[in-house]
Amino acid sequence: MSRRHAALIAVTLFPLAACGGTTTEAKPDAKAAPGFPYTVSNCGVKTTYQAPPERVVTMNQHVTEVMLELGLAKSLVGTAYLDDRVLPRYEKAYKSVPVLAKEYPAKEKLLAANPDFVYGGYASAFDAKDGRSRDDLKAAGINTRLNLENCANGSTSMDDVYQEVAEAGRTFGVPDRAGKWIAAARGTVAATATELKDVKPVSVFVYDSGDKTAFTAGGKGIGNEMINRAGGRNVFADIDKSFGDATWEQVVARKPETIVIYDYGSTTVEQKKQRLLDDPVLKDVPAIKNKRFAVLPLSDAVLGVRAPAAIAKLAQQIHPELKK
Repeated sequence: MSRRHAALIAVTLFPLAACGGTTTEAKPDAKAAPGFPYTVSNCGVKTTYQAPPERVVTMNQHVTEVMLELGLAKSLVGTAYLDDRVLPRYEKAYKSVPVLAKEYPAKEKLLAANPDFVYGGYASAFDAKDGRSRDDLKAAGINTRLNLENCANGSTSMDDVYQEVAEAGRTFGVPDRAGKWIAAARGTVAATATELKDVKPVSVFVYDSGDKTAFTAGGKGIGNEMINRAGGRNVFADIDKSFGDATWEQVVARKPETIVIYDYGSTTVEQKKQRLLDDPVLKDVPAIKNKRFAVLPLSDAVLGVRAPAAIAKLAQQIHPELKK
């Protein structure tokens, strides 16, 4: 398991760790920009902006892609932590942004970029032990945002995706761009729902990683919502967090009809697939017997702008009859 995903485990076990209750204020300008001041509460941190942030560092791919989708590459002075490849339509813009670190940058390197805003995809982006807590950054004059999947009190839904994009668009003074994306996203999700109207849900096990146990998608994250909207039923929806461990005996007992493999890191999809096919404990699992697999890049399966298209893509894999 990668160091990055080990950090994600900690995040999903303790999703409110970086969601403090402090109130912060962006430094006011003499004259507010159009549409400002704007006040937003994000994971317990309330911030008032007099103008859009101008020097932004994104940490984690899915929030980087939110910025790129909203046409905000010129606001980025740094980025860090890819799970896989950015989407082809973002590649040119992404290459214009300095990469501060392969994973998370040290606090000194982050501060050297002189950001006025840091946008984190996981709570681990604001790790206090590394000096990057939201309070630490605020003390350095830097405002922050944490992706909503990390601070939801209940299950994460597509409404949280729309809220994430809407609030990011509002913060950066481009609410019309955000609204246009949300309208298109709702249309994509609705079209998939129409295709699945008369389709019986298929039981699904998500294999993220793991050997002695299976690290899988629980019932609280956007991954669970995506499975439901793609015509599936997550067999581990009863795990009360975004990700968690399950025993292989539980996998066998729950008899998934399809296995969704999350693609990221140094272990390939084929290696993950072969590990499952070669395990004698799993030989009677319907998905193994029938070799029914689906694949999603990890960046498709977290709360970001890929979610609507990923639902459609997953539906086609779970229900191949839709392609006919």
